Amino acid sequence: MNGPAHHEPTHTMRSALTCLVNPQSIAIVGASSQFGKVSGRPLKHLLEKGYRGKIWPINPRYTEMHGLTCYTSIAALPDAPDLAIVALPAQDVLATIRELGRRGTRSVVVFSSGFGEMGEAGKAMEAEMVAAAREYGMPLCGPNCLGFINAFENVYATFSQYADRETQSGPIAFVTQSGAFGTAIAALARQRGLGLGYFINTGNEADVGFADLMLTVIEDPRIKVAAGYLEGVRDGEALIRLAKRCQELGKPLVLTKVGRMAAGARAAASHTGSMAGEDAVFDAVIRQYGVIRARNEEQLLDMAQALAACPLPHGNGLGIATQSGGAGVMMADRAEEVGLAVPPVTDAIRKRLVDLLPAFGAAGNPVDVTGQFVGEPELLRESVLTLLDDPNIHVGIVWLQLMHAYVDVLVEILTETCRKATKPCLVCWVAAPEEAVRKLAAVGIPVFQAGERAVDAAAALVRHGEAQRRWQQRAPQAAHAVRTLPRLPDGVVPSVQGVSLLKDAGIPMAPVALATSEDHAVALWHKFGKGVALKIESTAITHKSDIGGVLLNLNDEAAIRTGYRSILANAARHCPDAKVDGVLVQPLASGHVELVVGVKRDPSFGMIVMVGSGGVLVEVMRDVAFRRAPFAEDEAARMLGELRMGALLDGVRGKPAVDRAQICNLLASLSRWAAEMEDQLEELDLNPVLVGPDGPVGVDCVMVIRHDASPAKR
Repeated sequence: MNGPAHHEPTHTMRSALTCLVNPQSIAIVGASSQFGKVSGRPLKHLLEKGYRGKIWPINPRYTEMHGLTCYTSIAALPDAPDLAIVALPAQDVLATIRELGRRGTRSVVVFSSGFGEMGEAGKAMEAEMVAAAREYGMPLCGPNCLGFINAFENVYATFSQYADRETQSGPIAFVTQSGAFGTAIAALARQRGLGLGYFINTGNEADVGFADLMLTVIEDPRIKVAAGYLEGVRDGEALIRLAKRCQELGKPLVLTKVGRMAAGARAAASHTGSMAGEDAVFDAVIRQYGVIRARNEEQLLDMAQALAACPLPHGNGLGIATQSGGAGVMMADRAEEVGLAVPPVTDAIRKRLVDLLPAFGAAGNPVDVTGQFVGEPELLRESVLTLLDDPNIHVGIVWLQLMHAYVDVLVEILTETCRKATKPCLVCWVAAPEEAVRKLAAVGIPVFQAGERAVDAAAALVRHGEAQRRWQQRAPQAAHAVRTLPRLPDGVVPSVQGVSLLKDAGIPMAPVALATSEDHAVALWHKFGKGVALKIESTAITHKSDIGGVLLNLNDEAAIRTGYRSILANAARHCPDAKVDGVLVQPLASGHVELVVGVKRDPSFGMIVMVGSGGVLVEVMRDVAFRRAPFAEDEAARMLGELRMGALLDGVRGKPAVDRAQICNLLASLSRWAAEMEDQLEELDLNPVLVGPDGPVGVDCVMVIRHDASPAKR
């Protein structure tokens, strides 16, 4: 639920949510006989669309409304309704919710605006309303929402103009946080002939939110794809529950979320904190849990269309058959951008294609079948089927254009091709005749109007297939011993203490000691027996190198003494008010690759782990990957695979490769510790983590504790 507390819905609440989307009886509080009004439109739609349940309009000024008994009050209803639609001024809603609760109403949708979106006074009214609904165990959708449609059962608890025309039921559930934009997306879906089994607008999400409602409708076996539009995430835990349930059911979840370029990060002590922007974290977490992200409304519908119509591919090899060499190259370029392979065909497949194609065709991948297939229809069919026989190709795209004079022939060819294909095959028909699109849609073949859009839809199929395989092959989570962790004070943790905590958690850290005098620093250098680094130790100075607080590779007594004094002088000059505890002495660690590794507490998703290209330019390079803690080594390996600097790990310019498995172990161990520290840890930065032949080792630690910002609990 999206209120003050974050709890998984109980069985009773889930049952009430099912009543909300599929009610057997609907009361309309404030119903109007004038169908043009917001309070009259739900009644209009329910009557015109053929809702088969009981409809109980409530308005004290009427005894009858369009052939139905109209009740003077909620108390006068013949029975407790499964759903109540509230279309009243904001100031009347609270009393109405209480009366509905006393009558035993199972669920409620509130159209009324004038609540949280109107400032502090509205938020206070909203909180009272939610408290009343929860007192009676009555889930509330809204307020300030368009309501919803269940097109299967003709439930039109909405005043949306989308309901004015035909709303064909179908395999896609669409839930949107925006009313106006969501209506536009639904209208686009209708224009494409895509059936939305459910259309739900969540409004202010004062009580039940996006994830709660989507979790309810994906249980419907008639739904194959969950599609959503988000403007923000207040309850990350609920979204993750939704993603996991979609994986269990094998149903793809496709989301469009605005705010991609918003920085979303406050000034932070750590590099991790400064780079863990809201959208970067959202993008990484949903990918971690198998959710597919669409850039915009058209791509959302492209992906949903393909996922609803096609079987899943068993790999990422794309085969392209076109009547234009240029279109093939363009699609191959896009495929590489989105992580698909366009493999060359095997010799056996090439030979079969050469035997099929005219001499001026191209028997590779892409295959150019030329326009000759119009005179020889079997040419296109056999070329595509041959291409899909290649074991390295897992999904196909057929590209063609115009062909107004050959609609029936081409529809027959494409229908037969897709029917005979044992792998998913998409059709890209540029400037396709409307008749062709309509006929292909009738037999379940999606048609895309541009090459890149078809490739992106194919990529969605591949990603969902990969996510399903990961889900099915996931190892059971190993049980970890529950440890008693120290309770730390708020603020930056002294480095020596931070290093000790991380070592106890199994994270490799270079040894470090605190010197409080020149003599002490020299003694520690002798103890370590090798060159050392000196670093200022002050919880008020988190970026030490910025103020000349770090000196490296000191290996004689004079250098140690001079360095000690120099570091203290620099700190006094740049940070005169900072309390300085002394100077850290640390033996130099070896490693030819620098990583940054860190943790940041995210207000929606909890503890987020980062890994990336480290060093002093980490925030300039921004080559980082994020995941929600905890996770296992296989997820850590996928993080490393996302980094542009990944080639450095495999050895370049004479440098040896490093052991990725050891880095993955570090990341997984850190993620488990971060999850244990969730109620205390705010930020952690290990920069750099040096990686060499002996594995990774953290050489600098900034740890920030803050107890007063509890994220969602898992």
